[in-house]
Amino acid sequence: MTSGPAGDSFDRLGARGTPVRLLVLTAAVALTAVVAAAVGLTLPARLPVDDPLGGPARFGIAVAVLALAQLARLRFRSAAGMVSITWGEAALIVCLYLAPAGWLPSATLLGTGLAWTMLSLHNDRRPVLELIRIAASLAAASALAVSVTTALGRPLLAPPTPKLALAVIAGSVTYLLVTAWLGGVTLGLRHGLPIGPPLLAALRGKLLMFVGNVAVGLVVVALLELDPRWLLLLPPLLWLLQQTYRYRLRSDQERRTWRAFAEATAALNQLDERGVATAAVTGALTLFNAELVDVDVARADSRWHRYRGDAGGQLVDRETGPPDQSEPDEHELSRALSVGAAPVGRLRVRFPRSAPPNARERDAVAAFGDALAAALHDAATHRELRLVTARSSYEAVHDPLTGLANRAAMLGKGDQSLRQLAHDHPVALLLLDINQFKEVNDTLGHAAGDQLLRLTANRLDALVRPGDLLGRLGGDEFAMLLTAVPVLGDRAAPMAHALRQAREIAERLAAPTEVAGVRMSIEVSVGVVVADAGTADLTELLRRADIAMYQAKEGGGNVAVYDSTRDAASTDQLALLAELREALLVDDQLVLALQPAVDLTTGAPTGVEALIRWQHPRRGWLSPADFIRPVENSEQLGTFTRYVLDKALSVAASWAREGLDVPISVNLSARSLLDPRLPAEIGDALRRHQVPPHRLVLEITETVVMSELEVIDEVLATLRSMGVQLAVDDFGTGFSSLTFLTRIAVDELKVDRSFVIRMADSPEAAAIVRTTVGLAHELGLRVVAEGVETAEQRMALAELGCTSAQGYHFFKPMPADKIGAVLGSLRDSAESNVFRLRADGAS
Repeated sequence: MTSGPAGDSFDRLGARGTPVRLLVLTAAVALTAVVAAAVGLTLPARLPVDDPLGGPARFGIAVAVLALAQLARLRFRSAAGMVSITWGEAALIVCLYLAPAGWLPSATLLGTGLAWTMLSLHNDRRPVLELIRIAASLAAASALAVSVTTALGRPLLAPPTPKLALAVIAGSVTYLLVTAWLGGVTLGLRHGLPIGPPLLAALRGKLLMFVGNVAVGLVVVALLELDPRWLLLLPPLLWLLQQTYRYRLRSDQERRTWRAFAEATAALNQLDERGVATAAVTGALTLFNAELVDVDVARADSRWHRYRGDAGGQLVDRETGPPDQSEPDEHELSRALSVGAAPVGRLRVRFPRSAPPNARERDAVAAFGDALAAALHDAATHRELRLVTARSSYEAVHDPLTGLANRAAMLGKGDQSLRQLAHDHPVALLLLDINQFKEVNDTLGHAAGDQLLRLTANRLDALVRPGDLLGRLGGDEFAMLLTAVPVLGDRAAPMAHALRQAREIAERLAAPTEVAGVRMSIEVSVGVVVADAGTADLTELLRRADIAMYQAKEGGGNVAVYDSTRDAASTDQLALLAELREALLVDDQLVLALQPAVDLTTGAPTGVEALIRWQHPRRGWLSPADFIRPVENSEQLGTFTRYVLDKALSVAASWAREGLDVPISVNLSARSLLDPRLPAEIGDALRRHQVPPHRLVLEITETVVMSELEVIDEVLATLRSMGVQLAVDDFGTGFSSLTFLTRIAVDELKVDRSFVIRMADSPEAAAIVRTTVGLAHELGLRVVAEGVETAEQRMALAELGCTSAQGYHFFKPMPADKIGAVLGSLRDSAESNVFRLRADGAS
């Protein structure tokens, strides 16, 4: 490495940073040009004896013509830099006529050298070695073109003939191919690229001008032969031709540039930072034919990440410091990326030394930078949204202190696990509570209590087996659902397995440990319940386990088993089911309460929901909440469902006799859909009561979608094929409303009353109602709002586009003997609100 004046001189030559192979090529071409010039000057001139100009004048004219052809250059940017196209072929043809062929290599070397030196001083500031390479390349190409031409004819002062024209055209083609090849090799060696792309770019850009050059050269020769004074007409024509070439090149380049710009900006449409930055680097390299592109991305944690790509196609990325804020040099463009006042990053594009950026490219870099800033900002926003969504989804089902499943997740996943097991498969639930946990909090502080809870969770998690479900229910309560209970034919085996697990948990947790610097032993009370998977849901199992856990606390031991004889609620439910069996045999205990839904615009009845009530002879009026859950978990569900459907269809048949065509809705338990005989039973009931299938609406809940049993899909598909309508009850409260609609084809959505009631005060509830209404309209479904209690709620629903509603604001549930008159009144009132037009007979 040199320094001082010698180093500066070396740099001015252009050797620093130039590949060795390119230096070798330059030397070889220069040597070839010098040899060709020297040999050409030694050849006989063969000028006429009475030549009026003389040899020196003709040589000077040739130098001037060849220099002028280079000065009138046109340039365009290629994948590896600027490519220049000139009038070289026209100058070659004219000089072949005016001067001896052997003189042309030296005239080319001198004329082109002078022309490119002038261009460099005025504009390009090219290194000396590059000027030598250009002049030598043109001289070598000229020498080869002269050799081809003179082999086919002798053009010196010869009148143009077809044979001579073919000779000079062959020489011009040789000149074109040699200069284009040398230019492509030079660009390829300089930038490490294949020579094909720049070679093809040069030939494609030069093709039209080459044809014009040959034509101009032949015309000039013809005019010189005819009368040189005709040449005075050529300058305006040549100027127009030059402008035509320039316009053609510019339009082609702009078309390619805008196409590349559209493709590059479209590629920025990615959802992650790496995808956007990689597309930006690749697109900028192609769009601006750059040597180097840096995309520096500002991270949210004040760190920076750099993505760098070069012309060779190599792409690297790494952590880096803040980008350099200094002013870039003349071959570099740098743009800060921001969206509003928020900094996003920085884009830096380095152009080849032979092709510094112009004003048009500065504008293009600015526009590309703005598109890149928006894409990076969107990617960062999407990343934050994914993190927030993932965090929210995680927090929704996990306890924030221990990381275990929370109560909601425990209930949801537990019920799902139970549904996936056979009906008689035994399961066990262990519910444990830390003894004297309050004393730990009061004595050592809540931080110590949190530490104790985390320690308990870790020890419990180490005892979980595949298929088991562990969760923290809140406070110091933990639950473990055991689904892999062994089935050995012995009814006592599941309980024995559950008791072993419970005692092992109590022993493991009792191992001494240190909490807040105090050594202690964790003592727990464990309630154990064992049941078949199809006999109770997880809520019921937790209730029973809770009773057992308090039995353990009261008994002074660590573990207690659920005892149904000490469960007053269980005994009461057993009695309730026995009383229901008797109620199904009579006609005056289970009665329908019917609540109409009305059109919010006309007030016409759009449907009636059948609600079952139990007029218990001893307990009085019971709502569905008092007895539906035990019924659903009992073997009486099928009989109960048929009973309610029969009563509802009987009422609907009486409406038809009164001319009321109003559908009736009946709630259907998810367990009822497990019975493949259900569609046939409903079809028999419809035929028996002579009610069309479309006037029966079966309301199902979104929890149906949580089951993957094929029988449910088959039952629902059969019901729809019969013409029975399906409605989604309590829409929006289930596990996945949208998943439900993609799986089950329905006719109606019923907005849950909890959203309607909170709609005026809760923007979230209003948004859910608005979204549900919009979704129903998009899918072509009816939508009914439940629980409307005020005129304000009715007006708000109407403004949101909800078509119908039901609730105490309109009607309370009423007996079957009163609903007919109400429906008739609603129908007549709605018809009276329709004013007939004159064309319909109005006076």
